[in-house]
Amino acid sequence: MTRFSYYPGCSLAGSAREYDHSIRETAAALDIELEELPDWNCCGASSAHMTDRRLAIDLSARNLELAEEAGMDVLVPCAACFQRLRKADLVLRQDPGQWSRGEKYDPDFEIIHMTTLLSGSEMLDRMRGLVVRKLSGLKLACYYGCLSLRPPLVTGAVEYEHPDGLDRISRALGAEAVNWSHKTECCGGSLTMARPDIVRGLVGDIVSAARRAGAQALVTDCPMCHSNLESRQAAWKTEDGTDAVMPVFFGTELINLALADRSDEKRWKKHLLDPRPVLARMER
Repeated sequence: MTRFSYYPGCSLAGSAREYDHSIRETAAALDIELEELPDWNCCGASSAHMTDRRLAIDLSARNLELAEEAGMDVLVPCAACFQRLRKADLVLRQDPGQWSRGEKYDPDFEIIHMTTLLSGSEMLDRMRGLVVRKLSGLKLACYYGCLSLRPPLVTGAVEYEHPDGLDRISRALGAEAVNWSHKTECCGGSLTMARPDIVRGLVGDIVSAARRAGAQALVTDCPMCHSNLESRQAAWKTEDGTDAVMPVFFGTELINLALADRSDEKRWKKHLLDPRPVLARMER
């Protein structure tokens, strides 16, 4: 049994509950024990760090204090939360005085992104041994976005321009991860309300690039990206009457699909774009 503290963050408690559910299901299947941080609070993304630097540090620092008390490495699935916690950890290790409480800060834990854990050799071996339904015939464009990888000084990412964690997971499940151009291009999530015209173009470029590469679906590990990619395409269907949309999966949803011995139609209920037609074309 591998044990971690678990920081779900606000999105996974609300708009991306399906991501949280799939993570917990994946963890149970792979013999990973998750202990949710008690009384965790919002990390401050995106509002706090854009308006008040001290508040942004303090919000994340409180979660880090809880993690230190728990005494385990912290697993973080949300890309924005991951970056804010890593940023606060970096700042406080360099200068604990940046914390308004002014206390010593020298914890013994790592802040780990979900995909980093699941794409490691040990977890991939576990997955391969548990697959009961290979995702053969499913061509995926693995989309990483910005926040879990950049800036590398904060995230610790090595392959921040050409990441392949989701690609490795997809291949371990029997799917094909296509080679494509937009895996780290911004989807415009932070502008989705202020400048929808810009976001529409960015999402359009991403979907078009995935389609040119032969992908049938996108797979991501960022709840903001997932929501943005789905909602913009859903709007196209309403506004333009187009059916040229591409479903978007969380990586852990595909793990659950491959490791389950039966289909569960309920798992797709929260998706704005029904992925079942694409899944129906998979090889049996």
